[in-house]
Amino acid sequence: MLHHAPLVMTIGVGLVAAFVLGFAAQKARLSPIVGYLAAGLMIGPYTPGYVGDVDLATQLSEIGVILLMFGVGLHFSFRELLAVRKVALPGAIAQMTVATALGTGLGLALGWSLDASLLFGLALSVASTVVMLRALEERQLLDTRAGHIAVGWLIVEDLAMVLALVVVPVLATDGATAGAVAGELAWTLVKVGGFAAIMLIVGTRAIPWLLARVADAGSRELFTLAVLAIGLGVAVGAAQLFGVSLALGAFFAGMVLRESELSHRAAEDSLPLRDAFAVLFFVSVGMLVDPRIVLERPLALVATVAVIILGKGIVAFALVRAMRYSRSMALVVAASLAQIGEFSFILVTLGADLDVLPGEAQDLVLAAAILSIIVNPLLFVVVERATRKRHGGERPLTAEARGHVIVVGHGRVGRRAARGLRDGGVDVVVVDDDERRVEAVRESGHEAILGNGSRDGVLTAAGIATARAVLISVPDPLNAGAIAATARALAPRVAILARGHGRRDIEYLTEQGASRVVVGVHEAADLMVRLASDGDARGS
Repeated sequence: MLHHAPLVMTIGVGLVAAFVLGFAAQKARLSPIVGYLAAGLMIGPYTPGYVGDVDLATQLSEIGVILLMFGVGLHFSFRELLAVRKVALPGAIAQMTVATALGTGLGLALGWSLDASLLFGLALSVASTVVMLRALEERQLLDTRAGHIAVGWLIVEDLAMVLALVVVPVLATDGATAGAVAGELAWTLVKVGGFAAIMLIVGTRAIPWLLARVADAGSRELFTLAVLAIGLGVAVGAAQLFGVSLALGAFFAGMVLRESELSHRAAEDSLPLRDAFAVLFFVSVGMLVDPRIVLERPLALVATVAVIILGKGIVAFALVRAMRYSRSMALVVAASLAQIGEFSFILVTLGADLDVLPGEAQDLVLAAAILSIIVNPLLFVVVERATRKRHGGERPLTAEARGHVIVVGHGRVGRRAARGLRDGGVDVVVVDDDERRVEAVRESGHEAILGNGSRDGVLTAAGIATARAVLISVPDPLNAGAIAATARALAPRVAILARGHGRRDIEYLTEQGASRVVVGVHEAADLMVRLASDGDARGS
C-alpha cells in the first residue's frame, strides 16, 4: 500500500491539492500561491484528514530553492552582480540591521530573553528566495536593473545567513568566547572565498566545456540530466565541502553555466522542474503553520507582520532612494524584500533545537511568513499602479505612427541603432526597462516605452501592429528570445532583427521568431571581406 511510500504520497497529494486550490485561487482573482499555501495547511499536522510527511516536504522544497537559484544564475553574469554591489551590499546590511533591531524590540516587549529576541529579529530580516524570484519572474522584472539589485541584495542576505548559521550554535554554547566566534567566522569566510575562487577559475572553463560535449552527443534527455546534475551537484558539493548554502551554490553554478552558448537551452529544460518544486516549497510552508497562533496571539502576529512588510519595506525603499535610484526602482526592491521564507524557518528551527527560542516565536515566524507571502503580490500591484500614476501610464503611439521601428534595449548597440535610423528619416520607438534611459529618450523629444519587451502590453503600447521592424539589441539571448517570441506572436509578418554571440544564439533566436540574427564577429568578418574584395580597404 502507498502508506509504505511516504515520498510518493507526499508529492502526489501535495501536488493535487495545490493544483485544485491554486486553480480556485486563480479563479477568485487571487495569486495561486494562496492556494498552494492553503493546500499545505490542509495536509499539515494541525488540520484533520490526511497528514503529509513534513520532513520530506521540506526536503523537496529545498530542491525547488536550488533549481530557482540555478535558473537565476543562468540570467545573471558576474559583471551584473558586481554592477549592483554598491547598492546591494550596504543596502542589505543596513536593512538587516534595522529589521533585526525591530524584531529584537518586539521580542523583548513579548517578554523573551535578549538572545531569543535577537534570533527572532534576525529571522525576520531575511527575504525568501522563492517568493522574490517568482514575483520578479511573473512580472518580467528579473532582467531589469531593479531585479538585479533585488537579487544582489538577496545574495548578500544569503551570505549573512551562512555566517549566522555558523555563529548561532557557538554563541548558544556555555562559555562561548569572542575568540571562538571570530575563529568560526574567519574559517567560514575562507571556505566561501575558496568556493568562489574555484568556480571562477575552474568552473567557468570546465562546466561550459562539459555541457558542450554532452550536447554534441545528441541526446536531449542526457543534456537535461547534465543540466540538473550540474545545478544540484554543485549546490550539494558547495554545502558539504565549503559550508555554503545550497541556494548560493546553485546560483554560482548557474552564473558559471551562463558562460556557455547553451545557457538558454539549459534554462528551458530546467523550467518545468523549477516550477513544480517551487509549488512544493509553498505547500511545505503551509504544512508547518499552526493556525491556533492567530487566535491565541493576534496582536503579536500583527506586530510581526508589520516588522516584515512595513519595517523592511520602508527601510529598503529609503536606502535605495538615498543611493539616488528612481522611485519606481526603489518600490520594486522594497516590495521584493517585504516577506520572509526558507532561511527564517531554518533559523527558528535551529533556535528551538538549541533551546534559545520559545515555541511561540517559531509559530509567530511561520504564521507571519504565510501572511507576508500572501500580501506580497498585492504589494506589487500597488507598486505597478504607483509607477503608472507617476508616469501618466505608458504613452502609446499616436494613430498616425506607422512604418516605425521598435528598438528594444537602449544600451550602446540600441542607442547607436536608434540614432542611425533617425538620421535616415525613420521613426523610432525605444523600449527599455531602465527608467533612467527611458526618461533620457523622452527628454530628448523621442518616443519611449518603459517596460520589458517580452510583455504583450509593452510591445502593444510601442505600436507593434503598425511597425515595420523590431530591433532587439539586448545582450542576453534568453531575454532576447522571449522578446522575439512575443513580437512574432503579436505581429506574424513584422521583421525581427536580434543580436547574438555565436552559432547557438542564431539557432535559438531564429527558433523563437527572429528574422535575422546579427553576430558581431560574423558581421565584422563579412564586412572586411566585402571591403577587401571591393578595393575599399585603403580608407580615405
